[in-house]
Amino acid sequence: MPAEASAEWKGDLKSGTGTFIAGETIRGEFSYKSRFEDGPGANPEQLIAAAHAACFSMALSNMLAEAGTPPQSVRTEAVVTLRPLDGAPTITSIALHTVGVVAGIDDAAFREFAAKAKVGCVLSRALAAVPEITLEATLEG
Repeated sequence: MPAEASAEWKGDLKSGTGTFIAGETIRGEFSYKSRFEDGPGANPEQLIAAAHAACFSMALSNMLAEAGTPPQSVRTEAVVTLRPLDGAPTITSIALHTVGVVAGIDDAAFREFAAKAKVGCVLSRALAAVPEITLEATLEG
């Protein structure tokens, strides 16, 4: 199933504005300030972070369920860092922080499943060019 989104930018880089639509319900505005100066609005890196967190959580939940330990929940935060690299804005790192509520496994097993999900989730594979993707996995309860 193809996933669809669109974006439109109006004006020059620093004073222009943009809008995006992802699917039927996700809409937002972005600008130079929201992307490079921590101003109000969204930015493409936030969308990447949300997509990666969602994909990772689903992949980890699936791995746990297939192993006979379905999770009550898997909550993941992704932090995407954009920095200049060789004179161009570049995603230089993504930090994944995940917390699982899973009965029947210990911390070591949870971290092992999380490490496999980090490597195997669709977005991790798509973002393989990012120099550093880190993972912090915590089991609650």
